[in-house]
Amino acid sequence: MPRTNEDAPRVGIAPDSWGVWNADDDRQPPSTQYLSEVQGAGYHWTELGPFGYLGTEIAKLRDDFAQHDLSLSAGTVFTNLHRSPAEIDNAWRDVRAVAEVVQALGATHVITIPGLWERGDDGGVRGARAFSSVEWSTFLAGHDEIGRRLREEFGITQAFHSHAESPIGSYREVTRLLEGTDPAYTNLCLDTGHLAYYGGDSERLIREFPERVAYLHLKQVEPDLLADVLKNEISFVEAVRLGVMVEPPLGVPEYAPILTEAARVMPGIFAIIEQDMYPVGDFSLPLPIAVRTREYIEGCGAPARFR
Repeated sequence: MPRTNEDAPRVGIAPDSWGVWNADDDRQPPSTQYLSEVQGAGYHWTELGPFGYLGTEIAKLRDDFAQHDLSLSAGTVFTNLHRSPAEIDNAWRDVRAVAEVVQALGATHVITIPGLWERGDDGGVRGARAFSSVEWSTFLAGHDEIGRRLREEFGITQAFHSHAESPIGSYREVTRLLEGTDPAYTNLCLDTGHLAYYGGDSERLIREFPERVAYLHLKQVEPDLLADVLKNEISFVEAVRLGVMVEPPLGVPEYAPILTEAARVMPGIFAIIEQDMYPVGDFSLPLPIAVRTREYIEGCGAPARFR
């Protein structure tokens, strides 16, 4: 348990919980709705979401956040560092743009996510689902280099995010990432839902790598639907549309043990709620879910603070 309330995980929410996957998309609620409703739902911390969704002008972002009493916890970037060492500079252009905003708004984390599998028009996966040994080496070295640049230029921590339908999704793959990278430069954004997607145990991961979990995403999956998704090779995008990510307590894993364990090893860690809902369809749905999720966490008995 945390020594003081200040040591409890800082619980916030991300645009993903409003069905936001793209910077500009008519099937998503507008950013003005998101900012207003996050505040109304009782949250203080948010992520940037897809870069550009909330805007990229620092002065306007600062004003928008102040108007809604919000603070930034992190920004997010997709990368493809397994391709070649030359990909580092390509990725750095995107990472650096996000890092400039993250630093200016007082946050200290950039979340990096690996490129996902490609699917053809028939829905089938094209290409390999896992890295070759050469790709692994290139990928690991590339993330350490990105992390080094973030640390030295911005004082920002890289938090790597495993993902369903990517080469880094299973528990063993996440373990290989952690064992093959430098903790000074590459640590983990543990997404509880994406790890559970392939049967991974978040509590175990925190216990086994307590020094490497730098950030949390709180997410649940509905296990019966997930079993059908995996058995029938339904795509992640379709699985989300079918509702594989659910609000607590309707799925797994439970948040209370994870928050308790995280508070013990990483006082004050960010724990950001992300419920994939794209496309949300009815723009009125996210707000009541966000409120119920906050109430669930407040009542689950785990250490958590919302300011």
